Amino acid sequence: MTVSEYAAKFEELCHFAPHYNTMEAEEDKCVKFENGLRPDIKQLIGFSEIRNFPTLVNKSRICDKDSKAKANYYKA
Repeated sequence: MTVSEYAAKFEELCHFAPHYNTMEAEEDKCVKFENGLRPDIKQLIGFSEIRNFPTLVNKSRICDKDSKAKANYYKA
């Protein structure tokens, strides 16, 4: 599952948890999202402690894309 797919599913499921849809819960939402990332992406993102959800999703997508590009480079 790509980060984009994971983010879309996460947002879809957040509608069933109203707690995550408040500004006060932004940090909790970020922590929950981060904990569901693949270990390789979580390792790259985790130290940044990003607590703005859109920023976290974008940085995670970039890491995912870079990770795939790196894997393809070393396959060739």
